[in-house]
Amino acid sequence: MADEPPVKKNKPNTLPNEKGEERIDWRKRKEQKKEENRQWKERKLIQQLEKQKQKQKKEEENEQQVQQEEKESKGCPYTLSVALPGSVMDNAQSPELRTYLAGQIARACGVFCVDELVIFDELGEDAKSVEGEFKGVGKKGQACVQLARILQYIECPQYLRKSFFPKHRDLQFAGLLNPLDSPHHMRMDEEAEFREGVVLDKPSKPGKGSFVNCGMRKEVQINKRLQPGLRVTVQLNKNQNKERKKCKGVVVAPHVPRTEGGLYWGYSVRLASCLSAVFTECPYKDGYDLTIGTSEKGNNVDHVTLSPFKHMLVVFGGLQGLEASVDGDENLNVTDPSVLFDLYLNTCPGQGSRTIRTEEAILISLSGLRQKIAAVFPDQRMTTGSTSEGP
Repeated sequence: MADEPPVKKNKPNTLPNEKGEERIDWRKRKEQKKEENRQWKERKLIQQLEKQKQKQKKEEENEQQVQQEEKESKGCPYTLSVALPGSVMDNAQSPELRTYLAGQIARACGVFCVDELVIFDELGEDAKSVEGEFKGVGKKGQACVQLARILQYIECPQYLRKSFFPKHRDLQFAGLLNPLDSPHHMRMDEEAEFREGVVLDKPSKPGKGSFVNCGMRKEVQINKRLQPGLRVTVQLNKNQNKERKKCKGVVVAPHVPRTEGGLYWGYSVRLASCLSAVFTECPYKDGYDLTIGTSEKGNNVDHVTLSPFKHMLVVFGGLQGLEASVDGDENLNVTDPSVLFDLYLNTCPGQGSRTIRTEEAILISLSGLRQKIAAVFPDQRMTTGSTSEGP
């Protein structure tokens, strides 16, 4: 059988004509071209979307990094603690003067953004709490407790005082006290990111948080259920619907306004049974990394440079100085107070008076240390609110 001629295959999109010659099928070729263009456009669009996503992701990361840097730079990176004996109250001749003296101490610490006030006992009263009833509001008796109670009262925002401070003999002359007027002492219509509040004994719907009185015209509903009567720090939602009957917020740690917002948020009050307990009962994990004792026998503060620190403690003596505090502490086997501190400073060299009262020493010492602290933290800007005088 003779070999058959091979069959000639057509090229894509071609058809044989009458003479057997190939011709282009333009319709199919056009459809094919359209399909190729469509696929090319899809690939190009996908590439553009991927580039846009990468760009958006990079912008978000940069924005988060900027926000984090702003938080870190805005927040306060250190704490300042002040310790003094409660016996300073015995230097006042009447209950009215005792109250006013406590107010002077609170104002001095508030002005210089003190975060913690430690009241230690050098007379053996062994006071560790301000709870309960105590005898004596005269010249003698429970000086540590009375001082701590008044300091706590002044620090508390006015709209919360009725909730936390029932009528008490130690506070009978509270009307003499000048207001602290710190940033957390908010006015009713003042807009702010953070507020102090008290959890209300008010029912809420299942799955919803408790209601809090934050000194506003509206109550604030927080993100969790808490025991009524607790004092809480609330961060209000930025985008609030003003037409709603209540505001929304979340509970944050008390230090957040300071560490993230750069706001001075008042001080805490701690009672210590003796001078050594000021150090051993420190609330910070690693303790105070810079301790300063004040005395006219110390080194000139003008010639001192502070080393970097996270938690600074400045200790003041009573009527007889820190020597009396050391002598009254059974846990200490030293006679020279300077060995207890990293720095032992005379913050008012060349004083013109034989004695400097403790409430005066606080103002003088913190004023002298302010610039030295600023040298350690040059970028720190603590927001303390208005500089005008309060009512």
